[in-house]
Amino acid sequence: MTAELVRGQNHLLPQTRVEIRISAGSPVTPGATLGGEDGRVSDPGRIAHPGAPQLPGLEVPAQAAAEHRLAVDLDAVPPDVERVHVLLALPAGVPGPRSFGAIEPPSVAVTGLDGTAIARFVITGLDSESAVTAVELYRRGDAWKIRAVGQGYAGGLAAMLADQGLPEAQQLAADIERAVAEGLARAVAPAPPPTAGQPAGAGARRPQPAAEERQAQAGPVDYRHPRRAAAAGAAGASGAPGSGPGTSGTPRAPASAAAPPPPDVGAGTGAGARAGAPAGAGAAAGGVPPQGDRAKSGPPEPVAGDAPGWSMEERLYNQVWGMFEDLARTVAAYRSAVDFADSRMDRELDQLLADPRARMGSIADSARAEVLARHSTLVDRAREVLDRDLGQLVAEAGVVEPALPPAFASWASPVWHEYEVPGESPMALRLGDLHLPEHTELRVPLLVRLPLERGLWVDSGTSSLGPGALEGDPERGFPDAAERRALALDTAVAHAARLMSVHPAGEFNVHFIDPGGTATPALTPLLHSGVLAEPPPKGAAGVTDTLTRLTQRIDLVQMALRSGAADALPPDLDPAQQLLVVNDFPHGFDDRAINQLRYLADEGPSVGVHLLVVADREDAKGYGPLLDPFWRGMLRLTPTPDDHLADPWIGHAWTYEPARAPMGSRVLEQVLAQVAAARRALRR
Repeated sequence: MTAELVRGQNHLLPQTRVEIRISAGSPVTPGATLGGEDGRVSDPGRIAHPGAPQLPGLEVPAQAAAEHRLAVDLDAVPPDVERVHVLLALPAGVPGPRSFGAIEPPSVAVTGLDGTAIARFVITGLDSESAVTAVELYRRGDAWKIRAVGQGYAGGLAAMLADQGLPEAQQLAADIERAVAEGLARAVAPAPPPTAGQPAGAGARRPQPAAEERQAQAGPVDYRHPRRAAAAGAAGASGAPGSGPGTSGTPRAPASAAAPPPPDVGAGTGAGARAGAPAGAGAAAGGVPPQGDRAKSGPPEPVAGDAPGWSMEERLYNQVWGMFEDLARTVAAYRSAVDFADSRMDRELDQLLADPRARMGSIADSARAEVLARHSTLVDRAREVLDRDLGQLVAEAGVVEPALPPAFASWASPVWHEYEVPGESPMALRLGDLHLPEHTELRVPLLVRLPLERGLWVDSGTSSLGPGALEGDPERGFPDAAERRALALDTAVAHAARLMSVHPAGEFNVHFIDPGGTATPALTPLLHSGVLAEPPPKGAAGVTDTLTRLTQRIDLVQMALRSGAADALPPDLDPAQQLLVVNDFPHGFDDRAINQLRYLADEGPSVGVHLLVVADREDAKGYGPLLDPFWRGMLRLTPTPDDHLADPWIGHAWTYEPARAPMGSRVLEQVLAQVAAARRALRR
């Protein structure tokens, strides 16, 4: 059964040697790029195009045409390739349409080498764009998947190549267009004069351009770079008829004999299961797969740490972010399909109402029932795909969560019961969980890189999830204003405790500003363990003293770094990272203290001074726009569930839940006791 994809939706490739068949209403220029984990391509030698149609494991047609076949052997691509993007562009400098909106929507079909259909994507919704990233094939564990992208570019081929990260994209686009123009000129070259007895045109032959194979170069993987989000919108979920597979000739096998096999790395199963056994390289010309080229039945069991990385910590970090992206895109595809079904139903019902003869009677009732049945079929099909992907993500989360180290784990994880003070700092920190309404039980850890690049703000004001958030709503569990402020402070203490516990002893210190003295009950775990020697000083004097010491530290370190004299720092200067927790801001702050705090927020992270503010923004509205950059420069967190965070791929509104210790648990006190003991041992 062929999978009809919509923008953002992915589908498992059951084999690694496939054909990508493209059909369009006008000649298009094909291309494909080999990219890393972030999808970017830094080497012009990693794009196959009509002027250089072959790469290891990949071959594209050498001319522009309305139908194409791309041959792909994913076992033969270089081992550092994580993503293969298939590109289409309308050729410039030749007669024909100048935008995809003027032609029939192009379609992309993925088939096995024997012609068995795997997936199909109709790229609808294009208008002024003259180039488009059609689909991407991406590595997921020891499997490959296809994702429908459909990202158009009004700036044409050059804009698309620049977005891929290719240097000198304008010149490269000109070279490709020149190769296309030369290929078209050769394709329509006049036939030689007929010989005696030979009909005119019988001797014409199309020359076969030579293919140049480039050696791929390995490049680093930047796992922090957010991958480009595929545009959300309605696409070919309707099953509308389109052009069939291309018929532009029998494809040749990719040149793959010199390509090394991929290493045994990968990513978690994510929203799709892993594929079966590798197909092997070097198929015979004509596209006949070797004996034994078959896919395993059913998805394999997910594995924790099954993602690229130099260490288990890095692999788990990458796996969590892969799950995050898969969930975002899977839900986007589902919502897009439902929106399409709704709009199609509305359009068909409007057409029925527009015909007076179809408004009444049994014929009208039958027609409306058919419209509703088609709508229900589309929605049910989309939900079936969503449930399949969610089930696989739930299975992956079930094995990943217990394997997370303390810095990534929830406070309820058993890993904290075996906690020991670490010997080195982690690469990231868990600040809570994220989920979407389609499956509220599937939680993705919110991991942020360390050291923190900006401050944290725990918002003690009104929640956006309901009108009862401020005044209290027992049925929905919303706290009133006083309870929310207390929860906000408890959340800040949990974040501070986690930051201290995941760093080596003595490498992370915490300071508190609490002018009104209201934070003392929440600080009990820190005070009893000895991590915090005494309650924070009260009043404006305490605010001034703490801010002055930290701003002076920032000034000294910055001057030492600028002058290259780090050894000249005062011997009593604490080299550890510092965290300032400010409670109930801006109470107790004058104008000078406000400016010091803004300076600390802007300049502190670069020299190891970080900020965690507990505040209700409404309390500071008297300062007007003066503090707007201050709030925007921090990561907003909440003490209760809230839907204010968005992912970097689709932009969904995710419900955030803070990371706090379970009710009645003493895990926080036990962990802090070990931290305090390690700090005392260090001072001896």
